[in-house]
Amino acid sequence: MKTRSENKIITENKKAFYDYEIIEKLEAGIVLHGYEVAAVRRNRVSLTGSYALLHNNELFLINAHISCYQPKNQPADYNPTQSRKLLLTKKEISYLQRQTKEKHLSIIPLKIYIKNKKIKVELGLARGKKKYDKREVIKKRTIERNIKKHNW
Repeated sequence: MKTRSENKIITENKKAFYDYEIIEKLEAGIVLHGYEVAAVRRNRVSLTGSYALLHNNELFLINAHISCYQPKNQPADYNPTQSRKLLLTKKEISYLQRQTKEKHLSIIPLKIYIKNKKIKVELGLARGKKKYDKREVIKKRTIERNIKKHNW
């Protein structure tokens, strides 16, 4: 019997792992319209440059680009980068508020995936990397790549 808890990853924000040090990960639901759900299921979504913002004890996904599934049938006022509400418990939202205020962390979407036929967003509590940290990561990556290449 096939288990239904398999996650199908729709998109990942690879730039987030380069620009930020991910401290903790959370899972959130997302409020979408029907035509947006169809677009997400068909990989018409991008998380590049997106972030999550707390406002009035609610969490919103800002600047995530979800293209319309059928451009000819899209609503006239459709904005692909509109803010979308993320669904978390009050306890999780208060925890995120404390972390962002006290430790000056950012909330970054890491990936969008399907879990039990529901679209979920994986969020990361993140601290921005400095330029020299990014250089160190690049150096380590090239060294490991060269070692693998020459050691077969």
